[in-house]
Amino acid sequence: MKNINLTGQLICQSDEEMAVVTELLPRHIELARAELGCISFEVNQTSDPRVWNVSESFQDAGSFELHQVRVKVSDWGYVTAGIKRNYSVSGL
Repeated sequence: MKNINLTGQLICQSDEEMAVVTELLPRHIELARAELGCISFEVNQTSDPRVWNVSESFQDAGSFELHQVRVKVSDWGYVTAGIKRNYSVSGL
């Protein structure tokens, strides 16, 4: 099995987007880390308060895909859908 890794940044364009991320992020992280196949899940605010570094690692493509599905139907996925993301995925 090959680990799937996602790295990049979540980039807010406004203070309103930043407030939404700040409010919803702790629960999003908690749920992601509890998923079967999640090896690591880190989202850390940078020196620019509107930008977060994102690093995710999943056991295999199946667990990564299940994570993506869960996120799309979650509060996090719905509310933050319009926030800019600059991600790259390796291992698929």
